[in-house]
Amino acid sequence: MSDEPIDPGRVLKTVVDSFWSAADLPFKLVSVGLITVYRYTFSAFVGRSCRHLPTCSEFTSGAIWKFGFWPGGWMGAARLWRCRPGGTHGYDPVPDILPTAARWYMPWTYGRWR
Repeated sequence: MSDEPIDPGRVLKTVVDSFWSAADLPFKLVSVGLITVYRYTFSAFVGRSCRHLPTCSEFTSGAIWKFGFWPGGWMGAARLWRCRPGGTHGYDPVPDILPTAARWYMPWTYGRWR
C-alpha cells in the first residue's frame, strides 16, 4: 500500500471527465454521422469547391472527435464562417489543443473567426 494520501480533487476531476466523455459520445456519433451523410449525398451534387484543406466537413468532424461536440461544433461553425467570399483559404488543420481562453459558457472563444 502506498503512503501517498488520495487527492479528492484529482479523483473528482477524473470521475467528472469520465462522465462527460460518456455523455458526449452520442452527440459525437450523431453529428459525425450527419456530416458523413452530407459528404456522400448533398456535397456530391454541389461539387468540391472548398477554399480550405482539409474541407470544412472534414475539419468539423475531426474537431468534434478530438475535442467533443460542443467545442468541435463551434470550431466548425467558425471554419464555415471563414469559408465565405473574402474569407481565408489554404491549409487550416484542426488545432492540437483548445485555445487557452476557451470556456464552455463563451462558445465563440473556441473558434478562430478571422
